[in-house]
Amino acid sequence: MMVPGLGMAALGAAGVLAWAVRGRSSTLLAHSVWKGPASRRVIALTFDDGPSESTPALLEMLERYRARATFFQCGYHVRRLPGITRALVAGGHEPGNHTDRHPALYLRSPAFIFNEIAMAQEAITEAAGAAPRWFRAPFGARWFGLEAAQRALGLTGVMWTAIGRDWTLPAPRIAARLRRATRPGAILCLHDGRELAHNPDISSTLAAVAELLPWWREEGYEVLTVSELLASRAPDGPSVPSNGRARR
Repeated sequence: MMVPGLGMAALGAAGVLAWAVRGRSSTLLAHSVWKGPASRRVIALTFDDGPSESTPALLEMLERYRARATFFQCGYHVRRLPGITRALVAGGHEPGNHTDRHPALYLRSPAFIFNEIAMAQEAITEAAGAAPRWFRAPFGARWFGLEAAQRALGLTGVMWTAIGRDWTLPAPRIAARLRRATRPGAILCLHDGRELAHNPDISSTLAAVAELLPWWREEGYEVLTVSELLASRAPDGPSVPSNGRARR
């Protein structure tokens, strides 16, 4: 027989754990940010899972609109396509760490989590010429041991204000989702790769970005990297020191 109240307590604990793992504003398992200061009409555009063979087309589009972005890259793909990482840095964009081979981190050991992130950090640093400051967990799922790994590698986690679900939705719906989510300080998430796939089809992402970039310009938004967004301090908001960790 279940002790009265024990079932509810277990459900509550499960809910807290689920929020800690996937909640965009949770910092229980690892420090992270999910939005920036709302003092100006600026947003951060981010892309996960690359680099891929289609990333250069995205870079050309961003350059056309003088937009900059943060690319959360998998070490596996950086070793395949190091020239693309160099090209995005040369274009004023910044690379972030998205693990080496895009595993889900939940239920993994601290050693596994550290090694995945460290391998990617090494590959990206070699290609980019500087170590990334930002980390995004695959699927946005954090786990025990991630905070220690981030601290050891000088990383701060980045979640998102909104995600385009561009791996499954058509371009018009992707664009509509991100238009609705656009507000000062938003961090928006799309993908220039598809996990570990070679030469992935990201045509829906490219079409959505082609629709969004002129719309953001018309609405008066500047599209920036995560570093640039978080360096902009709201009058009563958090400041971000050189290591990327927000102070409150």
